[in-house]
Amino acid sequence: MKHSADYKRFTNLVDRLMAVPHEEIQRREAEYRKQVDANPHRRGPQRGSKKRKAVKPPSADHAASDT
Repeated sequence: MKHSADYKRFTNLVDRLMAVPHEEIQRREAEYRKQVDANPHRRGPQRGSKKRKAVKPPSADHAASDT
């Protein structure tokens, strides 16, 4: 079966991409995130700026009782 030049370029690209280990991709993404977070003029919400609500421990009224 004959394939076009575009198909061959695409399959070569996919093969090269799949050859990169997952750990290497994660390392590169972490490095990129550090670089992006260091930009003081970054638009949009800042990473980690959303505050979490404090989770209250269950009160004595709602605790399971042995009656």
